[in-house]
Amino acid sequence: RRRRAAEARALLRAARDTFEALDMAVPAERARSELRAAGEAVRTAAVDPAIVLSPQELQIARMAAEGLSNRDIGSTLYLSHRTIGSHLYRIFPKLGVASRGELRALLAQ
Repeated sequence: RRRRAAEARALLRAARDTFEALDMAVPAERARSELRAAGEAVRTAAVDPAIVLSPQELQIARMAAEGLSNRDIGSTLYLSHRTIGSHLYRIFPKLGVASRGELRALLAQ
């Protein structure tokens, strides 16, 4: 953040490795995100959706992986389709996926 990305990378790598060793998914993802911002290509760790997502996000992710549309999910959960879209917009980066197909494959594991 002070334009000293090269110096920060070593500390961010250490933080990421520590958080991954402690099985702390959310802080590890934050460290990976900061590493990407510092200009480093970052490997993605295996993510457990049950740990990373809130219960409602997990429910929405499972329904989306089953192939339901945003409108169908929304009507089932009494939410608007735009709210469902907003949830999916936040869910995808947390899980490191870019499509419903990838989401389906991740949740099938």
